[in-house]
Amino acid sequence: MSRVVIVTGASRYVGARAAEVLSADPGVGRVVAMDSAPPGRGLGSAEFVPVRLHDQSVGDVVRETGADTVVHLGFAEAPAAGRRRAPGRGVLGTLQLLDACQRSEAVRRLVVRSSAAVGTGPGADGAADADPSEAARIERHTAALSRRRPDLSVAVLRFAGIIGPSVESPLTRYLGLRVVPTVRGYDPRMQFVHQDDGVEAVRRMALADDGGGGAPDGVFDVAAPGSLPLSHCLRRVGRHRFALPERGLKVLRGLARRGEVDYSPERLRQLCCDRVLDPTELERAIGWSPSYTSQEAFESFLGAAA
Repeated sequence: MSRVVIVTGASRYVGARAAEVLSADPGVGRVVAMDSAPPGRGLGSAEFVPVRLHDQSVGDVVRETGADTVVHLGFAEAPAAGRRRAPGRGVLGTLQLLDACQRSEAVRRLVVRSSAAVGTGPGADGAADADPSEAARIERHTAALSRRRPDLSVAVLRFAGIIGPSVESPLTRYLGLRVVPTVRGYDPRMQFVHQDDGVEAVRRMALADDGGGGAPDGVFDVAAPGSLPLSHCLRRVGRHRFALPERGLKVLRGLARRGEVDYSPERLRQLCCDRVLDPTELERAIGWSPSYTSQEAFESFLGAAA
């Protein structure tokens, strides 16, 4: 029987493109893309349903579609004109979605996008347990759902920075600042994922089968081979660095949480770490590896920005 797939995050490139490629898969009968803002590009044969994060509309979509697969790539966080972004909207939307998945008898597969920055920082070991960031909170809520619904197959994808000619994100806007804040004494290695590889990883994980009638569960790093020093990236984009002492990062985190700086607290914290992701488990789980290296993904971004 053909699968019915829900994809969130349709207003942004990865969500829209994932909905498009999933809708073209012969094993998928229907794709419903949803977000709290309209998509900025075509969705192929996928349908778009607008949702609100303060009512039951997210749950209504899950229930009414009878979806068996849910791919959670986020919800739009853009505020109304003239207003700051409300903090925690991504967590609020996630809670609505996870509650709907728990209640649904049809949902059997859940894929959740997370961030490579979860658990990063001086002395961090990669765990999400004590991490206060939004991505880590989403991971904790997802893990709680897995405990409540052990029959549900759940995969969490911790992405390195998705980059390319079509992606606009906090990372690309950070690289585009006239003066870029960095942390004094740190020059972290930056890993990237080309936009096409990011979409393909989502598609394969959503439809994956381990050969025994199930699908791979767990937390998977998604990153291209290789890495680039942040200083090199900034030189290539022609930006000046403004090195802050580490204690100054707390000020930037506060500004980011209030929506005054368009760069997430977890990404700012990542500037204090040099942990390189290992995508081996992902490659083993879905039998696939990225087509682009981190260097090649970055070059594709530079070519579009030139």
